[in-house]
Amino acid sequence: MKARILAAALVATPLMSGLAMAQDQAAPAAPQMSMEDAYAAAQNQLGVLEYCQTVGKVDNSVIETQNRLLGLIPAPDDTAPAMEAYSKGKDGTVSSMGQEVTLAEVAESRSTSEAELCSQMAQLVAQAGSQIPQG
Repeated sequence: MKARILAAALVATPLMSGLAMAQDQAAPAAPQMSMEDAYAAAQNQLGVLEYCQTVGKVDNSVIETQNRLLGLIPAPDDTAPAMEAYSKGKDGTVSSMGQEVTLAEVAESRSTSEAELCSQMAQLVAQAGSQIPQG
């Protein structure tokens, strides 16, 4: 169940992973994500979604869904790294397990726009939210 919760709560990381792979084809396998890392990544994603509200592609229902998903991950004792990740997200930077990339960089690498990436993220969060019990 933990893996399913993490997958549902973290849609931005895989959305942005294509850029990291393009930058370093010889990258080693990704390390396992701890619950602390997952909490920070989910907070970052919340910040990114709030950033996306500024380009008009994310409405309050998506933010509410992300908050529900975030609530499924136990908060660590030290939330400072997660709050830093959230802050970076509000500035349009996806941050996960020491890797960072801006939405602008991803958009450029994919010949698309930040607004389109935000729209994709919003759709993925809504889809993930539909897979968890209401409550």
